[in-house]
Amino acid sequence: MIEIKNLRKVYENGYEALKSIDLEIEDGSLVTLLGPSGCGKSTILNIIAGILDPTEGDILFDGESIINKHPKDRDIGMVFQNYALYPHMTVLENIIFPLTVGENKIKKDEAIKIAEKYMEFTYISDIKDKKPNQISGGQQQRVAIARALVKNPKTLLLDEPLSNLDARLRLSIREEIRNIVKSVGVTTIFVTHDQEEALSISDHIALMDKGVIQQFDIPQNLYLEPANLFVAKFIGNPIINVYDLDNTNDSISRDNLFIDKALLVEDRKKEALNEKTYKVGIRPEHFKVDPDGDLEIEVKSREMIGRYMILHFDILGQPSRMVVDSKLDINPGDMVRISIDHKSIYIFTQDGKRVY
Repeated sequence: MIEIKNLRKVYENGYEALKSIDLEIEDGSLVTLLGPSGCGKSTILNIIAGILDPTEGDILFDGESIINKHPKDRDIGMVFQNYALYPHMTVLENIIFPLTVGENKIKKDEAIKIAEKYMEFTYISDIKDKKPNQISGGQQQRVAIARALVKNPKTLLLDEPLSNLDARLRLSIREEIRNIVKSVGVTTIFVTHDQEEALSISDHIALMDKGVIQQFDIPQNLYLEPANLFVAKFIGNPIINVYDLDNTNDSISRDNLFIDKALLVEDRKKEALNEKTYKVGIRPEHFKVDPDGDLEIEVKSREMIGRYMILHFDILGQPSRMVVDSKLDINPGDMVRISIDHKSIYIFTQDGKRVY
């Protein structure tokens, strides 16, 4: 198990990159550090790797602190954004390199046997004699993973490893990464700013913002049960619709947008709704086309995305989105009546705390 306790990082200029991080990662799990640029996710990875020192706090591997250990003694493998392959070496030579240097180096023949196992795992046995400039970006990425795994590390660190690949290749490679690390059984920490990558491959996700973990949970819960407004807005595509509404005796509403309090589900309420105003979050799929709906909207435009289409319209003067079946005959300029799925909406205080 990896335990991160009260981890802080403050730079000399006073910038606080991490503001007290606590995290537990089970053996063999694939955990993603997700968040916008500058949120601190790579800082955590670099402290684990020994590239940076923390200002405060500790990191324990199986109960033993690694903070004062030299990076080479931390039993980690790391794959960087640029892969860092040696251009003058073949694929095989790149992979065996970590095994043939240092105090614990082994004979070349033994190293090759180990490398062959990991080349099979990563589907690169057929390119072992080629050099990095002779293979594709996806193949280079697999080489970097194989090189990180040959020393059988306790932990594998992946820092934005797919950012240099085109969109289609990223889809296939991220599936391969999950298959590889699960086959090997190595505990893996994956850093990305791409929510689709995180949601598709992770056992758990730590969603970060401004040096703080906003929510650490299984992927489904970040979408279905966001801890706060930041999580709700960050996770989900198309992005959630958020409206500032007034709280009255029987509704939370403004102008023509009306949330009937009587239709709210009791067991979803996290506290009494006593504040004057709230932010109400409605995911695009929780608007419904409904001939009897209370709300009428004018479709501004539409996007076709296969089975579904996204309708764009305005509510309370702000751009809004809903997802509907692409078979529906709805076109720009149409007036459409819609209703709101009260069981699935979210209600937040003005500072972003979720109350429903």
